[in-house]
Amino acid sequence: MAAIEKIERTYTIPIRREWLKAPKYKRAKRAVSAMRTFLVRHMKSEDIRLGVSVNLELWKHGIKCPPGKIKVNVTKDAEGVVRAELFGSKDAKAPMKDKRANAKKEVAKGTLAPAKTETSKTESKPPAPAKEVPKVAPKVEAKKL
Repeated sequence: MAAIEKIERTYTIPIRREWLKAPKYKRAKRAVSAMRTFLVRHMKSEDIRLGVSVNLELWKHGIKCPPGKIKVNVTKDAEGVVRAELFGSKDAKAPMKDKRANAKKEVAKGTLAPAKTETSKTESKPPAPAKEVPKVAPKVEAKKL
């Protein structure tokens, strides 16, 4: 049998039919599982990995309203790992790694100030100046006869 080479395909996956069967508060989760079952059926592999861009697209409008269909580029490598990325997008992880690495380099050089951390609750703030309350003489009630 010949060795499996890298397979690349583009699919428009219809997921509305599946997520309409779920209650509103579970629809995006159901869309993810429907997408996985579609890819298992069409790519003949159980190891499915959805990319960051696909996940962001599915959850863009929140849990209650995922898109009805989604277009993805799917690749299957020699080990049988299937990776899905949004059609027309680059790998979303690479730019973030570059940004973090560049920021660390700039902090090391001193051109960029390090990120500020939130102050903890244990640190005390300087006391606020006390407000002076005007002294008012107590009211004297007259006795009724």
